Amino acid sequence: MVDINKIRIEPPIINSSCAWASELAQLEELYNSPHTGAVTTRTATLDGFTEDSSHAVVFGHTSASTPNSYGYSPHPLSSYIRWTQSILSRGTNSKPFIISITSNTVNELSQMVEHIQELRRTLGDDSEGSPSRIAIELNTSCPNIRGKPPPAYSFTTLLPILEVLTHAYRADRTLTIGLKLAPYLASFQFEEVVESVASLSYDLEDGNRVNPFAFFTCTNTVGNSLFFAHQTTSSLGETNAYALGPILGGLAGEPIHALSLGNVYSFAHLLESHKDKAMREIKMIGVGGVMDKSGVQRMKKVGAAVVGCATLLGREGVKGFEKLA
Repeated sequence: MVDINKIRIEPPIINSSCAWASELAQLEELYNSPHTGAVTTRTATLDGFTEDSSHAVVFGHTSASTPNSYGYSPHPLSSYIRWTQSILSRGTNSKPFIISITSNTVNELSQMVEHIQELRRTLGDDSEGSPSRIAIELNTSCPNIRGKPPPAYSFTTLLPILEVLTHAYRADRTLTIGLKLAPYLASFQFEEVVESVASLSYDLEDGNRVNPFAFFTCTNTVGNSLFFAHQTTSSLGETNAYALGPILGGLAGEPIHALSLGNVYSFAHLLESHKDKAMREIKMIGVGGVMDKSGVQRMKKVGAAVVGCATLLGREGVKGFEKLA
């Protein structure tokens, strides 16, 4: 069991935000599984993302890899709010939903957060005395949005957006907020993220120091990755054909596992040694190439409190989580 601010995750295994958490039926199946401790929705925008035939995922045939060219969910945030309310209103347990959202404007993100807070108030989720069933994850790191590079790679530019979430947390400290981060390669990138988030810590009247962000989810897919069609299970029979329509996409699955472990380790080390007590409270959700129980153990060894999976879900369905128990 892992507590992240006001949400409780038991078992500490979840799906990460992905295309296989897009629809109501998919979310219901994830929620009903005894092997998931929380459900993460596919990343939503306020009005929905325009999806077409160029947005796709393929599966590698020699490794558990999933190159994809997906953007965000075609469903607007209102759909996920409605579906989450429906599932939680019928549910009898305290399994939480992590609603994944994104926006690059302050006003739009403010609207999205308020819509989620309205849902929490409707469900009585903002009570001080009991675990929450809804958290927010801000996706800062999708590599497949044309003309919009992941802001996670220039983290200081994200501060106005993070201030929106900070304001929401100051108004309601039962709100659990996290960040989905990009895969980083250099030490200064990890330090920039940590120090930018640390700048948002503040002191309460009782002297306790808090930070609005309760968890980091890392990593997202590795952008600018290329697969040929003959490397995938959906081979077109042409050795020179590209697997994805846009040619380049985000890579997930086993090939990024070592990089994901390194990212989790680097953040966990910086957080646990930080001079700001509030930063030492931030939990890591480790995502990237976990396909079996040994992958879960590796993630936990490098500092993940919770482990998330997407490729496993896409390849094997919800039953795949059974092998992680």
